[in-house]
Amino acid sequence: MKRATVLACLLLAAALPARAQETAASAPTTDPTQVRAGRYSLDSAHGKITWSLSHLGYSTYYGQITDVAADLSLDPKAPAQSRLGVRIGVASVNTLNDALNRHLRAPDFFDAEKFPTATFESRAVEPTGPTTARVTGDLTLKGVTKPLVLDVTFNQAGVHPVDKTYTVGFDGRAVIRRSEFGISAFLPVLGDEVTLRLEGEFKAVP
Repeated sequence: MKRATVLACLLLAAALPARAQETAASAPTTDPTQVRAGRYSLDSAHGKITWSLSHLGYSTYYGQITDVAADLSLDPKAPAQSRLGVRIGVASVNTLNDALNRHLRAPDFFDAEKFPTATFESRAVEPTGPTTARVTGDLTLKGVTKPLVLDVTFNQAGVHPVDKTYTVGFDGRAVIRRSEFGISAFLPVLGDEVTLRLEGEFKAVP
């Protein structure tokens, strides 16, 4: 074997372990204890709220709110120290029905012109299982602030294959009573209990 060929083989053999370690380090993990600590920002293209409520008892009606921004301070070694802040543009409520969207933005419901933003600020994070946690905080909607509990599930974390940014993904669920926030139109025939389903991909902040 020629000397140059031998040298190339040696260099390749030396590089393989390093490449294997790099691949392992960037591979997604479903173990929350292995997530990088630090600050994260919600990817607005992959963060939304899907809401549902009973429609006159005949069906469950679904819609979404897509203008959602959030900041997350994450400490997987001490989950109780993690914090979440969310800002929601209520005018982005979308039912795929233009007339209904306008009504939901009106004073009967969100009154988006007077109260354009809803917020959530966490106060406590309590692990409830290997990949789940209960996030307790305060939801402010239509000028009213009430306690809210999010049941959150960690999906995975790792270097995103598209944008190559370290990303952490979660799903969540919460239930509110809209009447408690001054949204009482068409009660009781239109459901008071609203289920919120949340999904979000958070990008590491350099």
